[in-house]
Amino acid sequence: MTFQRIVVALLVLIVAGLGAIGYFEWKMAVQVRTLKAFVEGYVFNEAVMACEQAKSSTPFKWNGGKSTSVIGLNSVKLDKYNVSASYTLVADGVYCDYDPIKRKAGIGSSFLERA
Repeated sequence: MTFQRIVVALLVLIVAGLGAIGYFEWKMAVQVRTLKAFVEGYVFNEAVMACEQAKSSTPFKWNGGKSTSVIGLNSVKLDKYNVSASYTLVADGVYCDYDPIKRKAGIGSSFLERA
């Protein structure tokens, strides 16, 4: 009887622990989404200006473009200490990756052309 009570108590503790972990993970995901939306809103105007002024054989026209969309903020971890961020916009099939840290835009008409 004692063994059964111990097993039931451990099972209840495990279920409660998993529930707590799920709750905290959900709360962190909400905070990360909020932070990402804030950063994207902060960077948007700067990215549009840099993309429209970038020199390229295919001009990037956000203002007046027929089909425009925001892909959003992306990041790539280059190594243990460096993370490269980019904010990607698409206007009429022309992709523009904006680096908010270097404040530099790169334009390409397909994924393979973008640097």
